[in-house]
Amino acid sequence: MQFGGLNVITDPVFSQRAFPVQWMGPRRVMDPALPIHQLPPLDLVLLSHNHYDHLDKPAVKWIAREHPGTTWVVPLGVGRYVRRWGVRDIVELDWWQHTGINGVSVTATPARHFSGRGPRDRNKSLWCGFAFAKDGNRGYFAGDTAYHPEFGEIGARCGPFDFVMIPIGAYDPRWFMQIVHVDPEEAVQIYQDLVAPHAGMPLPLMLGIHWGTFRLTDEPMDEPPRRTVARWRAAGLEADRLWIARFGETRPVG
Repeated sequence: MQFGGLNVITDPVFSQRAFPVQWMGPRRVMDPALPIHQLPPLDLVLLSHNHYDHLDKPAVKWIAREHPGTTWVVPLGVGRYVRRWGVRDIVELDWWQHTGINGVSVTATPARHFSGRGPRDRNKSLWCGFAFAKDGNRGYFAGDTAYHPEFGEIGARCGPFDFVMIPIGAYDPRWFMQIVHVDPEEAVQIYQDLVAPHAGMPLPLMLGIHWGTFRLTDEPMDEPPRRTVARWRAAGLEADRLWIARFGETRPVG
């Protein structure tokens, strides 16, 4: 994202596999739209948690080396991972804590998920989403999350938003995934919860994220956007407020 004159990236993952080693584990079905060496100078990285499909050690090491002035905002306990991979400027936040980076206010927001990169660190670090604001413009990155009752409070405290990024994929089977990942219908409900405290205000643009890159769960890879669009229409929401991005697509917000 280019936000408030800054270059901001969320959960940068550029490896071919979301796994401790690169010779096994979930492999990309879609390459990054932009190779890592073509990234512009980065001002801010927002890391939601430490799972391999969100915290990519090789990408962290490359960014730390090539963009040493970047500030990394992470949930509690995640700093110890990126610090040993070369990151210098780290801010750790608990839920509802906030910090200021070059005029951007960043707030860590509650999420329902879990953490761990191996058998010894299960839930030893936090997970979160992020709300960010500058000069009256506000955005929200939900991170990895199941549905929970705090989205209305996030909207009330940190909104009204201009742009929100909400996960729509990696949800089947529900008996197993419903406590950690939303499905498309719940993603639309999150949007409705976020905007409810600000009735009458312009609706934010929602970007559906967390689908179409790694095959992590059982649903067909092309199902999340179809179900999201169907639920969006059924809810009577404005069609131009939902963005299912094409590969490499960019869009101005505002």
